Amino acid sequence: MGKRNLSILDISLTSGGAEKVISLLLKELVNDYNVTLFLFYNKIHFDIPQEVNTIIFNDKGPDQRFYLKFFHSIGFLFKYNNYLRKEKIDYAVSFLAFPNLINGIASMLNPKIKMFVSERGFPSDNTTNRLSLFISKTFYPLLYNRCYKLFSNSVYINQDLKEHFSIKIPMAVIYNPIELPSNVVDPDKYKQPTKTLHIINVGSLNIRKNQSMILKSIARLGSEYNLTILGQGPLMETLRKMTIETKIQDVVSLLGNVKNVNDYLVKSDCFVLSSNTEGFPNALLEAMAAGLPSISTNCLSGPLELLNDNEAVEIPKGDFIKAKFGILVNNDDAEGLTQALRYLKTNPLELHRYSTLSIERAKEYELKSIYTQFNQFITD
Repeated sequence: MGKRNLSILDISLTSGGAEKVISLLLKELVNDYNVTLFLFYNKIHFDIPQEVNTIIFNDKGPDQRFYLKFFHSIGFLFKYNNYLRKEKIDYAVSFLAFPNLINGIASMLNPKIKMFVSERGFPSDNTTNRLSLFISKTFYPLLYNRCYKLFSNSVYINQDLKEHFSIKIPMAVIYNPIELPSNVVDPDKYKQPTKTLHIINVGSLNIRKNQSMILKSIARLGSEYNLTILGQGPLMETLRKMTIETKIQDVVSLLGNVKNVNDYLVKSDCFVLSSNTEGFPNALLEAMAAGLPSISTNCLSGPLELLNDNEAVEIPKGDFIKAKFGILVNNDDAEGLTQALRYLKTNPLELHRYSTLSIERAKEYELKSIYTQFNQFITD
């Protein structure tokens, strides 16, 4: 029997977390399926295996006016539906809300195709205005429930979908995969006290990622701590001005987007995730895979699952707790982060312990292991 035909649908293949997951899964999918990648817009950051049949519906990028996107969506639906039939797709997988809604409509037109949707962010947090709330509350239950199954990257996402969006189709959690880097931190480097603790954060510079929390903490700590932030976003200038106003510009580097993120990780001593909310934090997982001890806000969703096996914790305000695989602090608690950073700097054996645990924990999310779960989910 020949390979079955599987497709993946997304807006584009930019440098986001969902797109990174797609790029990794494609590497394994081509071994078991005839794979078609459908993209609404022509913006591609990650490499696509040659075996993948890539079909792009619009030659322009996704940054277009709202009314154009609305009219495009009608054309996308017709094109997508035609290609599903032309390519004789057996399994159709979509990532992110808008492609998921398109997949839901297509499922009504193609009842023989097994349609899967993947929610990648915390749904209730994504309803930022009345229009998005109306769309989500109306069309998630209407169209997601038309599909065969749903998978996300957090138990909290699935719980939110069930309780607040009336999703009734079978749901599973499949965590984000990772390719383990060849270049990692040697945990033994932490056995000796360090004069300066080199801290790193990776992520888009926006309100949700809340890098200002780290800057507030650095301002309280002094010159024995320095910070590198990798990423671009609308708050770049705001954060830069904040470093000047708090007189920490000499110990903070805002480097924008870089391609060789792991090179910066392995030169650091500690990773900090300051997000107010996440789907599943790729940046945290990649830092752990590089061997970095990590501190994270206990935000929904992801960090508690990754750092403490999803066992609930109570964190005093202005303090931190030592979780199984890293340190957790409360959301937007600069004082708690300050205490956690001081603790790690003055306890090199804890840096060593968490570095070792980070590497071991990351192995559980290795690509082949996660792909096995994904493939079983698709074919069951």
